[in-house]
Amino acid sequence: MNIRGVILEGYSNAGKTSVLRAIKQYQSQDESAERSVVVLGEHYSQILNNNHGEYVSLFRDEHLNLLKERVEMLKKLNDWAIHLGPASRRSRGLFFVLERFHLNHRVAFPEYDDTKIIDIEKQLIELGAKCILLTISDEVVEERIKSRNPGEWLNKSESDIGGACKELIGTQNNLRYNVTRSIVPTLEINTDNKEWNEYARLIMEDNDSV
Repeated sequence: MNIRGVILEGYSNAGKTSVLRAIKQYQSQDESAERSVVVLGEHYSQILNNNHGEYVSLFRDEHLNLLKERVEMLKKLNDWAIHLGPASRRSRGLFFVLERFHLNHRVAFPEYDDTKIIDIEKQLIELGAKCILLTISDEVVEERIKSRNPGEWLNKSESDIGGACKELIGTQNNLRYNVTRSIVPTLEINTDNKEWNEYARLIMEDNDSV
């Protein structure tokens, strides 16, 4: 295959940014890896975005169209490589990383028919994508939340902290549930130990089996 990729999913504080950074480093050090790499952070695919200082949430069809555009971009790049003919993975292969994609959509719009998002997932599979769901254990949720922006939590009440923890755990369980609904192969990785380089190794070795 000319193309393969990884989709990073998970709630905030699960370590997506750290794992993404480690994947880029691992891939760049692999002598046989693709020289062409596309990495799209969550701002190119998520539902809620900071638009000129105001948080704006996309409607379902808007988000579906956004995901379709990103997938179509990858398909066109792959089609070009195929058009040029056979070559080694390093010289003409394409490796991509997407952050917050199809599972993010499923969690946000659970009440709708699966057909449209399944069509997108089928295309992701054809592009050699594997999904990685990053999670943390319930008992470390509070510590992980506070560690991200310590100053933000100094004057927060126990009720506020408890509410944030409950939201994270609930969303995380919702993501797990939607893994069972999705057709994209998914690997769940617990990031309690923050061993980012090891997680990247596991992800890339698993992705090599595509």
